Amino acid sequence: MLKTLGAHIKEFKLPSLLTPVFMILEVIMEMIIPLLMASIIDDGVTPGNMNHILLIGGLMVLTALFSLTFGICGGVFGAKASTGFARNLRRAMYENIQTFSFSNIDKFSTSGLVTRLTTDVTNIQMAYQMLLRMCMRAPFSLIIAMFMSFRISSRLASVYLVAVLILACVLALIVSQAMKHFSQAFPKYDDLNESVQENVSAIRVVKAYVREEHENAKFKKASGNIYKIFCKAEGIVAWNSPVMNLTIYTCIILISWIGAHMIVEQSTMVDGFSIGQLTSLLAYCMNILMNLMMLSMIFVMMTMSAASARRVCEVLKEKPDLANPEEPVYEVKDGSICFENVSFSYKKDADSAVLKNINLNIRSGETIGIIGGTGSAKSSLVNLISRLYDVTEGQLLVGGLDVRQYDMETLRNQVAVVLQNNVLFSGTILENLRWGDKEASEEECRKACELACASEFIEKMPDGYNTYIEQGGTNVSGGQKQRLCIARALLKKPKILILDDSTSAVDTATDAKIRKAFAEEIPGTTKLIIAQRISSVEHADRIIVMHEGEIDGFGTHEELLASNEIYRDVYEAQTSGSGDFDEKGGE
Repeated sequence: MLKTLGAHIKEFKLPSLLTPVFMILEVIMEMIIPLLMASIIDDGVTPGNMNHILLIGGLMVLTALFSLTFGICGGVFGAKASTGFARNLRRAMYENIQTFSFSNIDKFSTSGLVTRLTTDVTNIQMAYQMLLRMCMRAPFSLIIAMFMSFRISSRLASVYLVAVLILACVLALIVSQAMKHFSQAFPKYDDLNESVQENVSAIRVVKAYVREEHENAKFKKASGNIYKIFCKAEGIVAWNSPVMNLTIYTCIILISWIGAHMIVEQSTMVDGFSIGQLTSLLAYCMNILMNLMMLSMIFVMMTMSAASARRVCEVLKEKPDLANPEEPVYEVKDGSICFENVSFSYKKDADSAVLKNINLNIRSGETIGIIGGTGSAKSSLVNLISRLYDVTEGQLLVGGLDVRQYDMETLRNQVAVVLQNNVLFSGTILENLRWGDKEASEEECRKACELACASEFIEKMPDGYNTYIEQGGTNVSGGQKQRLCIARALLKKPKILILDDSTSAVDTATDAKIRKAFAEEIPGTTKLIIAQRISSVEHADRIIVMHEGEIDGFGTHEELLASNEIYRDVYEAQTSGSGDFDEKGGE
């Protein structure tokens, strides 16, 4: 885990090295100040030597200024290193997510990925800054202060040693108990984010069904779980302060009492013990115990960040299930498609396959209709063509070659898919269209929109092709969104065009116009049209009838009417005005 995270420090290695250096220098300056205080008292105040007081006082001011400067430098470099490290982690996670196949993405929820990119990375950032600054400062300061204390008086320093051992045991118990709760807290953020995500994305449904109270209850439960866990954890950590204060004040009382006796009984001692030395010991006492408290807080923060670090590493270590071959092919010859004994399952250990023994031979330039009831694996079939998933068994050929032999970017550039869930991004219509081809001219965009029957509503808009599309395309209708997505796909100039129920929200007349434009303008492109309406596919060259993951029929409209019972039943039902594929397809 540390190796995985450490690989992303990259260009921030120098600030990461300079931070502990400056923190050590700050500690050295701080450790000198108590010695100078003792010298002022013993050699300046007691004999009344004003020159010595001014000289040592000046050195104390200079030492304090150096300590302040080193502390500021440590803070600046620590902040730069930690924020840069967090930036690199977020960037690396995001870039790795972009390489994920659908099966990889299925392992993580959207809310879980958001939590990892935000809360978890922030925890790691805070822990890393504390690691650079306090993890070096606290132990180093503790060791030097203890050494200086024993150097002044081993008898009194023994009080520190006993206190440190007792305090260390108590703090270890506190940290170990708090760890259990902190490790449970951060996965709960996934539930919280999921509640927010679902509510915001489905706000229209929530409002339509008046389910605000239900959603509030879900959010309250998710936030309440986090509250309870953190209350338990923080309640345990809260013992840190009273235990520390009890130890500090006990040490001060013991050192003051024993030290006072040592000063009064100077005659019984071999070496003299002065008021200045007692003052120094008290200063070192505060330093030792405060650094020990700081170490305990470091352990708590590291505990909190350890859970976050594991979750971030899960994303960073996740390797895409799909990868380019060693010598990929960078050219798709044509749009021919051939399924040879193809079976497919979303999970390797699935009990049954989603697609079973699929055999198809589609010629380049053909228009193929695909119909079937809900759950008949129509979308699963076409997802294999652009290699969004790999086949479980058999072989899928595009342009005469197995899809696994192609460079994935090359293959996907030649297979344009308009999905069921049409997605537009915030930006102008032109910017959305150029997702298909970032170099496309405005004239090419207009041409694609004409083919998709989108130009008729775009030109009526006040700003035309420069009309701004809100996030998610909320300011255009479902049918307009579908047509824009079809135009975007056409700009790729693909050899294969897949329309996955992509005209469901447009009227029948517009659907017919789009099909006619495809037949006339892009005859060389292989077109696969998934639809529920037989009228959308009856003019296709051939039609595939899917049923429970298998091909129930494959042929022309007339052939299927004569030979396929499912197709004939649905056709008769739809032409009589009462047809529904899901209702009739299973008969």
